[in-house]
Amino acid sequence: MNKYLIWDFDGTLGYREGGAWVASLLEVLDREMPGHGVTFAALADVLPRQFPWHVWETPHPHLATAEAWWNALYPVLAEGFRGVGIGASRATALVGAFRGVYLDLDRWRLYADVLPTLDELSSLGWTHVVLSNHVPELQAIVQHVGLASRIATVFNSAHIGYEKPHPRAFQIVLEALPDAEALWMIGDNVHADVQGAERVGLPGILVRRLHPEARYACETLEEVVGVVEIPQW
Repeated sequence: MNKYLIWDFDGTLGYREGGAWVASLLEVLDREMPGHGVTFAALADVLPRQFPWHVWETPHPHLATAEAWWNALYPVLAEGFRGVGIGASRATALVGAFRGVYLDLDRWRLYADVLPTLDELSSLGWTHVVLSNHVPELQAIVQHVGLASRIATVFNSAHIGYEKPHPRAFQIVLEALPDAEALWMIGDNVHADVQGAERVGLPGILVRRLHPEARYACETLEEVVGVVEIPQW
């Protein structure tokens, strides 16, 4: 039987040590404007929820290169800086340093339960793929944290132009796996990962948290084995 597990990445398999978007913006400020006085809470309050995954209803296949993708995001980040009182020209200049800070590969980590769980599932015949709402450089992150040998394919919203929970994001993966006889979507977001998958007929498992709207929920990845290996498979 051809069995596939489709994994979300950020918050499910890996994470950026120290925090992601707001934390990276603060790191830029720490480096470029020592003594700035901006707090995490203040910046989080004003950073617009206009990242591609926040406006998932709008496809973006036209942002086909990493430069185009980042150039579309920079104004959102700059608006966050302006929201805490930084002038427009300075905010634009600061954003130029953001990409390098966020993409410092040495800051990216895997959760402790990832490799043992993936290896156990592989031994049971499951093939792993990733479907993630992420930056264009996700493949480099996957490689750096040591996942590349365990993941058959990475489907990245920055490349395919659709963000979960858009149905097309899942359909692209399904079309690439025509031999699949068993499939699950696994992620830490009940809306994007679980409900998005269920809308296209794909069962989903919520991990690292519980939610009343998730039929299957596992607080640790180890529990996933017991769910996907139910007798019906």
